[in-house]
Amino acid sequence: MTQAVQPLASAEGGALRPRLGPEAVFRRLLHVSKALAGQLDFQTAIQAVSDELQDVLPHDHLDVCILRRDMHVAYEAGAHTDWSLNERPHPVEGSPIRAVLLGETPFMMTGDAMVDPRFHFAGAFAHPILDAALRSRIHVPLLVRGEIIGAFSCSSRARDLYDEADIPFARHVADMLAPYFFALRATEDARRLAIEEAEGRAREEAFREGALRLTEELERERQRIGMDLHDLTLADLTRLLRHVERLRGEAALAPDMLEPIAGGLGRCIRELREIIDDARPNILQLFGLAEGIEDFLGRALGGGATTIAWRFLDRSEGCVEDLAEPLRVALFRIVQEAVNNAAHHAEPSLIEVELRRERRGGADFMLIEIRDDGIGFASLQSRKRVGGIRNMQTRARLVGAQFQIQRRTDGRGTAVALFLELPPPVPAGEGSGA
Repeated sequence: MTQAVQPLASAEGGALRPRLGPEAVFRRLLHVSKALAGQLDFQTAIQAVSDELQDVLPHDHLDVCILRRDMHVAYEAGAHTDWSLNERPHPVEGSPIRAVLLGETPFMMTGDAMVDPRFHFAGAFAHPILDAALRSRIHVPLLVRGEIIGAFSCSSRARDLYDEADIPFARHVADMLAPYFFALRATEDARRLAIEEAEGRAREEAFREGALRLTEELERERQRIGMDLHDLTLADLTRLLRHVERLRGEAALAPDMLEPIAGGLGRCIRELREIIDDARPNILQLFGLAEGIEDFLGRALGGGATTIAWRFLDRSEGCVEDLAEPLRVALFRIVQEAVNNAAHHAEPSLIEVELRRERRGGADFMLIEIRDDGIGFASLQSRKRVGGIRNMQTRARLVGAQFQIQRRTDGRGTAVALFLELPPPVPAGEGSGA
């Protein structure tokens, strides 16, 4: 038995659009239901619906938008627009069909949305209508237990393609889609929540481990300073005190008898300054990271202190000085640890530190590289050096920097690298209130 087909005149070009009878429409809805079965994501589901509806509700563009609080996201079939291609959800207040999404009207229909003022209010995200020339449009809400969870939309580039007789069919389709998309939304929300919880636990664990490592490092630093004061300054002061006590028994003091005491006091003062400078990098705070690193290299390796040569290269274009002070201090400490590690354990003849700005994957990065020509990874057997590497890894993780340590490409020596993504530049005039 054949179902009667009733013609419907189209206002554009005089073409006739066939309209199916009730039995054929019912059959088509069954096909839509079967097409939805087994679809596990929004995009494949809307595409399956589009394929089944083309001969019943002709369209160039089909979409379902799903509400998420006061935002909504769109999934499209046919012409793809900024409604779905834009990565961020759109505020409902800016939706051209906000009247449907907010429940202010039971449906929207237009013969030419390109000129219909309902779609082009102040602040409307309506340019996709113009870009894709979506003239004829039907919009009906997706309802679950009386709550609007989104909207079903059907559009054509032809003018005046739809009329009031298409609204009931669009509502039937929306009623069929609503519970399915509601379930997909709930599944996606649960999956997103599980991911966020897992990431939160991982971050919490990382910070807990980082805080523990940092506490251990601070305790080691306190012990090191105490040992330096005990082994160097206190020992020198003790010897000077004994010398002074011997001189107290002298009836008269010759000038040359005071020279060892003056020399010893001068040595104590220099040692104290070195310990204080090592604990609190004044040059870094006064003049910035680049100056602080160069000054540290000169004090640690220059002036006859060691036979290790050093070289400092600053190709950062000044970007390091835009970093917050706590971040600059953390980076300085990592450089300090890497240089001391190399000097004490790798037996190098040359240590190089380079600051460099790089562009990677559309983002700006600050690269700090510490290279030595020493004995390389063989020295990693040292427990102290392994501990130093862990300290550097912890500091890097706490400031969001990537840390790498590897053998140099020439096979001799070690390269330590830090990669820190720089914040995007602030556009000129932003925040000026102009």
